Amino acid sequence: MTPELAERIVADSRDRVAWLRARSRGITATDVAHLTSERTIVRAAQTKLRGSGFTGNVYTEHGRRREPEIAAWVAATHGIQPSSALFHAVVEPRHLATPDGIVQDIDGRITLAEIKTTNKAWRSIPRSYLRQVWWQQHVLGADRTLVIWEQHVDFVPVGDEPKCAWVDRDEAEIGKLVRLATALIDELHRVTHPSPAREMHRALALAD
Repeated sequence: MTPELAERIVADSRDRVAWLRARSRGITATDVAHLTSERTIVRAAQTKLRGSGFTGNVYTEHGRRREPEIAAWVAATHGIQPSSALFHAVVEPRHLATPDGIVQDIDGRITLAEIKTTNKAWRSIPRSYLRQVWWQQHVLGADRTLVIWEQHVDFVPVGDEPKCAWVDRDEAEIGKLVRLATALIDELHRVTHPSPAREMHRALALAD
């Protein structure tokens, strides 16, 4: 990891309190997973301000237990190292992401990994997860992401190895997410700072 990339680390999920605090101050991949259109902005802002109330269940706990094992498999088979760092984007520091894995080659190109566990057989990567992947690519400046998923039945992994697929960077999809994230930041600003005098602090309109 280059010093320039390391300087963009905001927090580490191993310090969960600091990580959650840092995430609350920006727009994360979890936030944009639900941003499907302008109609979702108000609800997303309410969730961001009030919290979803979801603290986990047996499925998320299973995912947390399995992630280190799957991450070790990814490192061994694809050379993408596990990561728990929260990064901010270069242009807009309120754009945040915590990829499950990251590797940077000698030319500076960044590749990410995203790990999921599921009790369903996927025919393709769910759209909400693709939005998370594209957002992480935007924040990190990554060219592509290896999405890894492990199916389980009654929390017992199916098969000898997880399944995986590459997702290339998609500028059109990233552009949509950036515009929706900008609208979300503006809505959060409108709700928390209603004074017109504070309009100078509106979100950056990122067109590229």
